[in-house]
Amino acid sequence: HIGQAPYYVSNIMFQTFFWMALCEPQTINLKFRRADDYPIDLYYLMDLSYSMKDDLENVKNLGTELMREMAKITSDFKIGFGSFVEKTVMPYVSTTPLRMMNPCLGNHNCTSPFSYKNVLSLTKDGKKFNNLVSQQQISGNLDSPEGGFDAIMQVAVCEKIIGWRNVTRLLVFSTDAGFHFAGDGKLGGIVLPNDGQCHLEGNMYTMSHYYDYPSIAHLVQKLNDHNIQTIFAVTEEFQPVYKELKNLIPKSAVGTLSSNSSNVIKLILDAYNSLSSEVTLEHGKLPDGVSIQYKSFCKNGVTQTGDDGRRCFNISIGDEVNFHISIESQKCLSKDEIIKIKPLGFNEELVINLKFICDCQCSSGGEANSKKCFDGNGTFECGACKCNEGRIGRVCECSKDEVRTEDLDANCRKDNGTDICSNNGDCVCGTCECKKRENPAEVYSGKYCECDNFNCDRSNNNLCGGHGRCECRKCICDANYTGSACDCSLDTTPCLAKNRQICNGRGECKCGSCRCTGSKFQGPTCELCPTCPGVCAEHKDCVQCRAFQSGDKKDTCEKECSNFNMIKVKDRDKLPQPTDQSFPLTHCKERDANDCWFYFTFSVRNDTNEVVVVEQLECPAGPDIIPIVAGVVAGIVMIGLALLLIWKLLMIIHDRREFAKFEKEKLNAKWDTGENPIYKSAVTTVVNPKYEGK
Repeated sequence: HIGQAPYYVSNIMFQTFFWMALCEPQTINLKFRRADDYPIDLYYLMDLSYSMKDDLENVKNLGTELMREMAKITSDFKIGFGSFVEKTVMPYVSTTPLRMMNPCLGNHNCTSPFSYKNVLSLTKDGKKFNNLVSQQQISGNLDSPEGGFDAIMQVAVCEKIIGWRNVTRLLVFSTDAGFHFAGDGKLGGIVLPNDGQCHLEGNMYTMSHYYDYPSIAHLVQKLNDHNIQTIFAVTEEFQPVYKELKNLIPKSAVGTLSSNSSNVIKLILDAYNSLSSEVTLEHGKLPDGVSIQYKSFCKNGVTQTGDDGRRCFNISIGDEVNFHISIESQKCLSKDEIIKIKPLGFNEELVINLKFICDCQCSSGGEANSKKCFDGNGTFECGACKCNEGRIGRVCECSKDEVRTEDLDANCRKDNGTDICSNNGDCVCGTCECKKRENPAEVYSGKYCECDNFNCDRSNNNLCGGHGRCECRKCICDANYTGSACDCSLDTTPCLAKNRQICNGRGECKCGSCRCTGSKFQGPTCELCPTCPGVCAEHKDCVQCRAFQSGDKKDTCEKECSNFNMIKVKDRDKLPQPTDQSFPLTHCKERDANDCWFYFTFSVRNDTNEVVVVEQLECPAGPDIIPIVAGVVAGIVMIGLALLLIWKLLMIIHDRREFAKFEKEKLNAKWDTGENPIYKSAVTTVVNPKYEGK
């Protein structure tokens, strides 16, 4: 057994010895059993840029709450806290004196920007964690990516200051933004590569302005060297970025952080359970010519080889898994060598000392000048001929001086071609002897050295996609994989939609992903159809013709509308409800040509379309004649009376205006008081025109 946190309770280096005969593989067995109540160190590294202001409030009580939850897993738990923002140089932060004191805009009071600060080294005091975190203030910077990689590097390499023990080490990295990495420092005039050393003075990282951000590969090395398992607690927006980062960092996990970090405890527990239930073996640098192969025997009889043979998943407390490790040497080394094998993320390791057997014991009893070696031209030892000087061939049948090279070379040309031994070997006495490569695991083979095991198609920079073996330049894929590079998975699980159908019944699963039928269906499982009329409108005519024998498809109902099972119910209350179903359900309400409504549901269950329809139409009631006639008559009468009243009112107004006008003219008349204005004299005077006055 190998001591492996959390699979073993003591920190022991196991050591074993092997005698390695040349080209003869040796196999050892490793057994793992997950231990209970193993100590845990957890360091919470938080982004304190201004966008994380509401998150800080929820983290202030994290210490005691996480202590309480982790007590269910282990009795020996320590927690620490650190924070980071960004390098304190332009253009990452504003370097004006005012902004260096308070980088936040408006009336917000923020602390000065900093790169990384160790607020609290690992401790068992949850209340101290809460008190110190409560005193923290938000800071700010100018750009969106943060300097989290600087902080991770310091947390990993400053073991004494952080207080890491030789136990399970967890680093929770909490942020809502992306990250800067090696090369980005050039924007601030920083060109020196990160040296991977501890530079904490007064718990502050003091060399952020001097060293560039670390690269991802550099981080992977340091996290592995210090056996730290990383949990990336990030918001949903940056999930894809950190999932890609997770694929590059062994023994790491990604969790979705809510917008205000309210779910951080659940996220940590879920990620820890995921990491602790996985075992992945790794080995150090192998000696020249030595190769190693793994085979795992996991739970439920699952056996894996190749790269997958290094790991097992879903291991519970008390479960035991086995690994067969096969070691082979293609070279005879003069000195003993050491191989170290350990599980990723933990301190314990298995040390294997290799001692090489270069000469066979049978060589001492060899037969010199044996007749078995072409008339005594060699020594027969260990079942093969060791030729004398100047002789070549399997049984020393050829002489280097007497044999013409062109005669023998013809036997080394494939299909009478021009290339001798396919340019991958030497023609020795009419037989191809293939060249050796620097990597002993890479070999040429075949009668004409035409085959090799390293020139097959690759996927994700892995030979045969990591899911097969290369034989004569062709990939021989493992089970459940196919394709020229074994990059096409036959597993249909990723193609299962919520209704448990493959690609929602709208496509086919190829290489672990859905290829939707037609261009109108979209989404990972063809669940989206932006241009579709909708389920209700799509099935309206068929439901109408089958349930009520009406509609546009009445005459072609049997031919076009037999693709679903129909169930009738008496009223709407009998229709299935979404909360009662384990499969997607759509409620529909449609109207026919007579303005009658009908109700139905559409669902897909067990690969069968099912429609439940209310058997009675809901039609509008007919008009009531008597109230309508009475209303019309009453309306006419009321309108007539209204018109009459309006006419009467207008006449009254007109008469009053005329009378007022008369009164006004009467008051304005100016008559002579000595005359009667209507008096006319009774005397009429007539003048005779002939009268001359004589």
